[in-house]
Amino acid sequence: MTALNDAPFALLHFYATSPYPCSYLGERQARSQVASPSHVIDTQLYGELVKSGFRRSGIFTYRPWCDACRACVPVRLDVARFRATRSQRRAQMRHAGLEVRQLPLFFEEEHYQLYQRYQAARHSGGGMDQDSREQYAHFLLQSHVDTVLVEFREEGALRMVSVIDVLPDGLSSVYTFYDPDVPTASYGTASILWQVEQCRAYGLPWLYLGYWIKESPKMSYKSRFHPLQGRIRGMWRDLTPADTDAGQSP
Repeated sequence: MTALNDAPFALLHFYATSPYPCSYLGERQARSQVASPSHVIDTQLYGELVKSGFRRSGIFTYRPWCDACRACVPVRLDVARFRATRSQRRAQMRHAGLEVRQLPLFFEEEHYQLYQRYQAARHSGGGMDQDSREQYAHFLLQSHVDTVLVEFREEGALRMVSVIDVLPDGLSSVYTFYDPDVPTASYGTASILWQVEQCRAYGLPWLYLGYWIKESPKMSYKSRFHPLQGRIRGMWRDLTPADTDAGQSP
């Protein structure tokens, strides 16, 4: 267990987990560095941790800490410089009629059923498709920071739910799940574009998008948003086409 003495982390301890199977890269083993105790991590402190490459799952705050792999890159979108591509603008227009409601964190059976359908369709066999109501709530509805749950409906039908942390310097996209049975939809893209507009409305410079892994097809959508910054060797910098092209290492 390690303690960091840098102010804002003076109250925290950091420990590495035992190895566990990587969820993204085949047969690799992963480890995480966990910040503890969780009850002292408020919005301000969590914002500093996010800038240092951490993110959270429920009240569990962590960052990748693998022994021989650096594939997970924390990424964030520079809101001021972002310009949507033509296909992204088409997705935004296609879903311009979505009705949006920002809500506090609460359990709603309709949300859980959509989550189950999404996991079964998009991440079958990944473990989360078997999440119970309690596991779902622990993952998305527990937070010690400023968090909102956002509903997106179309003519009353629930189409998408996003959980978003509101940090001092940006929004952090925790998780988004959506209706997998609308073949022409681009709900994931629409959600990110909506979050970009929220950052601009509140004067926040960054949209934090979690981790990006070049070798993971599930993560490829993040590299379609520019300019995307990655935290590499302890510093944030713009990712170049060479970084995001297959076969190159950032």
